[in-house]
Amino acid sequence: MYDLADVLPDTETDPGTNLLIAGPPLTGKRQIAFDILASGAARGDGSIVVTTKDSASKVLESFTESVGPGIDPDIGVVDCVTKQRGIGSVDDDPRVKYASSPVDMTGIGIKLSQFLQEFYEGRGVTENRVLLHSVSTLLMYSDLQTVFRFLHVFTGRIQSADAMGVYIIDSTSHDEQTMNTLKQLFDAVIELEEDDDNEPQIRTAGLSTRL
Repeated sequence: MYDLADVLPDTETDPGTNLLIAGPPLTGKRQIAFDILASGAARGDGSIVVTTKDSASKVLESFTESVGPGIDPDIGVVDCVTKQRGIGSVDDDPRVKYASSPVDMTGIGIKLSQFLQEFYEGRGVTENRVLLHSVSTLLMYSDLQTVFRFLHVFTGRIQSADAMGVYIIDSTSHDEQTMNTLKQLFDAVIELEEDDDNEPQIRTAGLSTRL
């Protein structure tokens, strides 16, 4: 079981669960996702971040801050940004693997599978949390049908690896039909909404609370 710790206390998900975090910009979606991964890292889970928005160095810096001092997490980053921006020559290393761009969905899937295999077989880390940040960026570069097919395969990898998948989407950037189509792929959804005081409110669907 995977717990969601400080984000949703007393809430657990089964291995293989795919969780969508949806909400408007600036409602803290990314931080909630990082906190879910960080709480796992504190108990020895592996963390894999597929980033289509930030460079690997920025992700590693932010994740280290979320985890806090005294913990050396097993983390891998699939960077879909740096090569596209043409920032010098980059090669894969133990912590970072590079896809050519957010359009390179085959490459993204391969790099994810490599990390999952390395963590599980090479490091003996059998519980892993995977973050895709973000689905909205994928939809900027590819049509809904292509992204749906990619996420169908991606979520299937999470299920077969008994991992937990966390996905971020800016709900206000897409129409209702797109959101409803994509939500079919996920086992549970955390929806963030701003109230009158501009404080994000969390609504959940498909998540069970530990008694």
